[in-house]
Amino acid sequence: MNDNMLHLKMMAAALLCFGRSIAPAQTLGRISATGMQKGWLELPVATLENKIRGGLLGQLLGNLNGLPHEFKYLEQPGDVKSYTPALPEGARTDDDTDIEWVYVCTMEKSDTLFIPPARITQLWKSHINNSIWCANRYARSLMDIGIDPPLTGYIVFSPWADFNISGQFLCESFGLVAPAMSQSAGRLALHYIHVGIEGEPAQTTQMFTTMIASAFMTDDVEEIIDAGLKALDPHSKIVEVVRDVRLWHDENPQDWRATRGRIQKKFAVHGGMRDNNGYELNTAGTVAALLYGAGDFVETLRTAFNFGWDADNNAATAATVIGVIKGHAWMQKQGWNLKDVYRNTTRDNMPQDETITRFGDRLIHIAERLIVENG
Repeated sequence: MNDNMLHLKMMAAALLCFGRSIAPAQTLGRISATGMQKGWLELPVATLENKIRGGLLGQLLGNLNGLPHEFKYLEQPGDVKSYTPALPEGARTDDDTDIEWVYVCTMEKSDTLFIPPARITQLWKSHINNSIWCANRYARSLMDIGIDPPLTGYIVFSPWADFNISGQFLCESFGLVAPAMSQSAGRLALHYIHVGIEGEPAQTTQMFTTMIASAFMTDDVEEIIDAGLKALDPHSKIVEVVRDVRLWHDENPQDWRATRGRIQKKFAVHGGMRDNNGYELNTAGTVAALLYGAGDFVETLRTAFNFGWDADNNAATAATVIGVIKGHAWMQKQGWNLKDVYRNTTRDNMPQDETITRFGDRLIHIAERLIVENG
C-alpha cells in the first residue's frame, strides 16, 4: 500500500435489508447517501489513521466518562453542567469496547474479516465470561448448551434479542475499520452483533456503522445522520425515532430538555429495563446528542450524559462519530489528561499490556485489509 495516499473505493453509503432477520449479506442493496457520490476517495494515510484513532479515543472517552451516568437519569434528565474529557489512569476494558477488542485481536492475528460462528463461540468461552449483561449474558449461556451464533441472537431463543442495544454498543469498531465503505461496515458488524440480537436492534447497527463510516467523508452531522437513515429499512421503527428526534430538535433547537421530555413521553412505554436498555430511547438519545452537540466533542458527550438511560453506550457511539471528524491529533492538543493504557480487567486470556495506541494499530491493520479487499 502506498505510504502517502490511499485510494478508497467508496461503497454505497447505505444498506437495504429485507426479511425478518434484517441481516443476511446477500440481501444488502445499494443506494447513495445524499451528497456522497459513488467513486474513489483519496485520503492520505496519515489522515486515515488520525481519524481511526480519533474515533477509538472518542469511543473510550464516551464509554468510561459516561459510566457514572449510566441508568442514573431515567424519567428525568441529568444536570451535568460542565465536562472535561479525561482518562488519567488510561482506559480499561468494559463491555462497550472489550467484546469488540476480542474480535479485533482475533481478526488481526488470523488475518480474517469474518470469523466463523463456531470459532466465535470458542472466543466467547475462552475470553468473554464475566462483565456481560442482558442479551450478551443470555447468548453466552446459550453457547454453554451447544447453541452457536447466530442462533444465540434469534428472538425465538433469546428474550433480549428484539430490543437490547448491544446492536449499537458493539458496532463502532466495524465502522472505524471501513472508512467511507458503509456497506462493508454494516455487513461486517452484522456478522458479529447477531451473536446477541436481531430485528430492530440490527437496524441500529446498520445506521450507526454507516454514520461512522460516513464521518470519514464529511463533518456535517446532518449529512451523517442522513446517511444513517438511508441505511435503514424504510419500515423500520428506527426511521420514526430518528425523524421524531430531528423534528423536536428543529422545534426546540436551544432546549434539549424539551426534546428529552418528548422522547421520554413517546418511547418509554414498556417499563423497566425494556425501556432503559432498549433501542428506542437510546437511539433517540444518541441522535439527539449529535444534533445538540452540533459537532462539538465536549457538548456532544455532555448532552449524551444528560439524556441518560444507558448513557455510557450512547455517549460512546456519538463520540466515535465526532472523534472521527475531529481526529486524534486534534484531541491530543486539547490539554486533556489522557494516559495511553487499555487495562484488561475483564477478559480472560487476553493481553495484559494493551495500550490505546496498540488497539488503534489493530483497527488500522484491519482497515488496510478491508480497503485492499474492496479493490
